[in-house]
Amino acid sequence: MAGKTNVLLEVASLSLRVSRRFVADYSHPKSPKKFTQPQLLACLVLRAYLKATYRGVVEVLEASDALRTRLGLGRLPHFSTLKRFADRSDVPAVIGRMLAEVVREFAPEPELAAIDATGIETTSASAHYLTRSGKTRKKYVKVSVCVAVGSLLPAALVVSWGPYNDKREARPLLEKARQAMRPGGMLADAGYDAEWVHEYCRDDWGVASFIKPVVHRADRGVRGAHRSKMTEDFLAANGYGRRWAVESFMSGLKRTTGAALAARSERSLFVEAALRVLAYALRR
Repeated sequence: MAGKTNVLLEVASLSLRVSRRFVADYSHPKSPKKFTQPQLLACLVLRAYLKATYRGVVEVLEASDALRTRLGLGRLPHFSTLKRFADRSDVPAVIGRMLAEVVREFAPEPELAAIDATGIETTSASAHYLTRSGKTRKKYVKVSVCVAVGSLLPAALVVSWGPYNDKREARPLLEKARQAMRPGGMLADAGYDAEWVHEYCRDDWGVASFIKPVVHRADRGVRGAHRSKMTEDFLAANGYGRRWAVESFMSGLKRTTGAALAARSERSLFVEAALRVLAYALRR
């Protein structure tokens, strides 16, 4: 979004346009019809983008005639209305479909894709405070994404608890990516090194996979028909160096939407993390 384009207004417009493809205006024929479901979802995207509270995003809307116009809001939703909508069970699935739609529209045939994961804190307490207080971080929200190299748009997303081995989220992540695109190759770091990952990508999906192998044997050998091919020269010849794209996406995500979540319950934490990925994708 170059020039004098207002990024916030564009995020609002795009989130409203894309959400209309996947959610009906009203959930029930007898709904009060004060706000449409796409309008509420767009408000949640704005909240994630602005790193605001539910009350905070309503205050931003109250102060911005331009935002209300873009969203077609004749009146403002109460912050509790946004919270209840975010807690609905179908919101994570809708977010996933919106991510896939954004990739299909703006990066329909990526040459390469890359997968990786990052952690988002569930507290804003500083590392210094945690160290001085003697507390240790036991878990964090883990966000695994598949990104189209070049456009840096996320095609698929899995949110879970960490720390765990990345291979635990690999299958659901690849299955979601498969529904959104078919890249020329899939790049991943050593955390995803497993023969079954190569078999899924190459044999089932028909997408070449390039993953740096983890060597455990004393003779430096690598077991597995696909894993044994993953030499440094082989990886370099197939663009493995472009795996940095997914790390760049993760860095931009945290810089833009923050590295700590405000929610408290598991469902709310996972939805907030997913909305941040969607908001950053729409911003791009």
